[in-house]
Amino acid sequence: MSVTRVVSLDDAVPLARLVTANRDYLAPWSPLQGDRYFTVAGQREVLARDLAVYERGGMLPLAILDAGGALCGRINLNTIVRGAAQCASVGYWVSESHTGRGLASAAVADAIGVGFGELGLHRLDAATLLHNTPSQRVLMRNGFRPFAVSEAYLKIAGKWQDHILFTLLNQEQSAR
Repeated sequence: MSVTRVVSLDDAVPLARLVTANRDYLAPWSPLQGDRYFTVAGQREVLARDLAVYERGGMLPLAILDAGGALCGRINLNTIVRGAAQCASVGYWVSESHTGRGLASAAVADAIGVGFGELGLHRLDAATLLHNTPSQRVLMRNGFRPFAVSEAYLKIAGKWQDHILFTLLNQEQSAR
């Protein structure tokens, strides 16, 4: 059973509640955000931007849903590259109240299915902070393998931080 669906502008209200309630929890793993980001208007802007990129084929913005169908996080296939690369990067978060339930693992599995199936991608990449072992376990559970450490890879929590890079190849395409 899928735990994801494409986001909609109607998700602005529940997302604003979620990012506000999880502001401190997500802060160590996220880029700095201004106060507007935590409002309904701010989330509506994020969703509108993501949906516009989705319409152009540049990303897949998904909501993560709990067993009751309530929104509890986000997962994206970001920066979809076509041509010779046929790849995208995976990024996700789940609310603190929903961690440890397998939702992140299920959402990553959903994203892999769409990325390799419907979108026909060849490779998915992901990156985690060096100390984010829960996210590393989610990725490895889904077949990703670590392949490098990138120094000062992303500006997270206000500073450039090293990340472990992970990759997953579409084995069906690789066999061709």
